[in-house]
Amino acid sequence: MAKMIKSLRKHADKAERAALSVLDRDLAEGLQALARAYRAQADVIRSKKKKMKKAS
Repeated sequence: MAKMIKSLRKHADKAERAALSVLDRDLAEGLQALARAYRAQADVIRSKKKKMKKAS
């Protein structure tokens, strides 16, 4: 699971960097939204992982 979280955060970073480099505003906003979605997924996985550890 740690690899998946790390991978999602890497994708979010790449999407943010791409958003900063494009000139099209709509595309930049879409990439920012994608980055937020990747981070949200990583946070959900991390919280589920913590809950599983507490239950053990």
